[in-house]
Amino acid sequence: MRNLIFTLLFLFSCTIAQAGKIVTDSIVSGNLCATVKYNVYLPSHYSPEKHYPVVYLLHGLSDDYRAWRDKGQLQIVADELIETGEACEMVIIMPNAGGPDTHRTWNGYFNMPGWAYEDFFIYEFMPAVERKYSAGGHKGQRAVMGLSMGGGGSTVYAQRHPDKFSSCYAMSAWLEGNVRNEKNEDDKLFWTEKSVRDHSALEFVRKADEATLRDLRTVKWFFDCGDDDFLLDLSTELHRLMRQRRVKDELRVRNGTHNWEYWHTALRTALPFASRNFSGI
Repeated sequence: MRNLIFTLLFLFSCTIAQAGKIVTDSIVSGNLCATVKYNVYLPSHYSPEKHYPVVYLLHGLSDDYRAWRDKGQLQIVADELIETGEACEMVIIMPNAGGPDTHRTWNGYFNMPGWAYEDFFIYEFMPAVERKYSAGGHKGQRAVMGLSMGGGGSTVYAQRHPDKFSSCYAMSAWLEGNVRNEKNEDDKLFWTEKSVRDHSALEFVRKADEATLRDLRTVKWFFDCGDDDFLLDLSTELHRLMRQRRVKDELRVRNGTHNWEYWHTALRTALPFASRNFSGI
């Protein structure tokens, strides 16, 4: 019995030693005139002396930087995939781009009046966090992914900045839409909805010239949406447009809806997909 207990304790201690961790950090942004919090997943045995590929993992409308840690159980999935070799060691960055009070809190990944989030993300946030955590540095070592609003944000980021991302994995993506509210400049949800409409991922592909299409073909694309998700038609239509314009992508329609059960399981495909498409590691 004593030998069994010691064996179990040893195995437990090994499991703990191999676990990664999630730390909370922040950056003072000149573009946003605000302090922006973010979570960072660091793999087991992380060392700043080593260089890592980076995944930017974006949350959805009304959530914040804690969502993937608390609701999506990111650490559990990442630890398991890295331990089994299905995903490489990587740093995963989860930035804040919203909050639950969507009418009074800025939500969204695009530039809006008073909220230049895309400028912040691309030109301020990415360089700072990559220097700090010894990650990324060029297209071959960066991936972007997210759910819903973050799925649309990741898609448009990869469309508009194909030189910066090796792959994009969009889950239940909010890719375009209408403004439901009457114009009210004090209602921040109005600006969020307008920014999604103005940055339509579908319209981007429809209007892309041949040079833009060539750039899009340098990114690996994956769209993942549930068969009962109210945003499914957007993913299937973007897939159709991509095929029509000869931009290769993958589309998966699985059993599920617009919820965390779906996105938690999607991570098990998303992180290996990013890993397979990293280069120059």
